[in-house]
Amino acid sequence: MCGGKQLMKIWVDGDACPVVIRDILCKAAERVSTVTTFVANQPLPLPASKWVKFIQVRAGFDVADNEIVQRLTVGDLVITSDIPLAAEAIEKGGLALSPRGEIFTADNISARLTMRDFMESLRASGVDSGGPAPLSQRDRKNFADCLDRISRKNGK
Repeated sequence: MCGGKQLMKIWVDGDACPVVIRDILCKAAERVSTVTTFVANQPLPLPASKWVKFIQVRAGFDVADNEIVQRLTVGDLVITSDIPLAAEAIEKGGLALSPRGEIFTADNISARLTMRDFMESLRASGVDSGGPAPLSQRDRKNFADCLDRISRKNGK
């Protein structure tokens, strides 16, 4: 708490976080003095910092996601491309941002869940849907810009 206002924390779905996004997050944590916690089932190379934390969880389906949701408080930010995790974060009063810089909101998460479920059923029936495009320079910039806007809006 600072002046009666709880400071935003950042929770990162570390197992799926691209290295370039991890680097942006670590630099931002230092720059804006925000606790940024990576949650993963394998160790991640992270800089020594009082602002960058790591929680290792056991391997298993949604173990890291569940740990993030359990620790999340209202106003915290979750970095993930996992749509169900983003939905849980929003439901709990948090914010969610994808590594491509897409902000998930109460207004758009339902449509994203529907599309995710549709694509999952296509893949289950044998349709090759390809997968996401590689992270572009534009995606990186969008992410960094969105992270900066969210940090400023939340008192940083």
